[in-house]
Amino acid sequence: MARLSADTPFVHPGCQITDSSFGAFVEIGANSRVANSTWGDYSYCDRTCDIANARIGKFANIASFTRIGATDHPMEKASLHHFHYRSADYWDDAEHDADWFAHRAGRTATIGHDTWIGHAAIIKPEVTIGHGAVIASGSIVTKDVAPYTIVGGNTAGLIRRRYPEDVAERMMALAWWDWDHARLRAALPDFRSLRAEEFL
Repeated sequence: MARLSADTPFVHPGCQITDSSFGAFVEIGANSRVANSTWGDYSYCDRTCDIANARIGKFANIASFTRIGATDHPMEKASLHHFHYRSADYWDDAEHDADWFAHRAGRTATIGHDTWIGHAAIIKPEVTIGHGAVIASGSIVTKDVAPYTIVGGNTAGLIRRRYPEDVAERMMALAWWDWDHARLRAALPDFRSLRAEEFL
């Protein structure tokens, strides 16, 4: 019997979830922190991920210790320290800087459908990872990643295409990630046995 549900995300122990929503069959690994994020159907993250201000597509595969939407500090101000935006933690007569937190929350990272984010990768705010892309373990991604490419390194650069461009375009046009649960089940033997070109 499947433990994942179309109605409720499977959230492992020790997670901190705030201001986030989840599609069907989503799983959040133990000790992960998720804030101000939306998750598409069938996506999951492994343990100890830190994901903030993100739009996660469907069927995203996010390995452990990944950080998406890593928050930043105000480099143009007199100090980097959070005393001037988390001010209520330091003074009884001061409030947090709501404008700064709104600025951070608005810098959304976008993860496409059927992506694979490798172990301990970092995806910076306002970066878009295209459908079908692969991010190598330990990579730091500071700019957009094209669909169906594989990137890696610090900072991440193109390693190679995952599929030839015409196959990638046909796969995006097929958009199998929008199929319903029953159609996915019916196609399961083909997902298991066929290469992408044959599947198309």
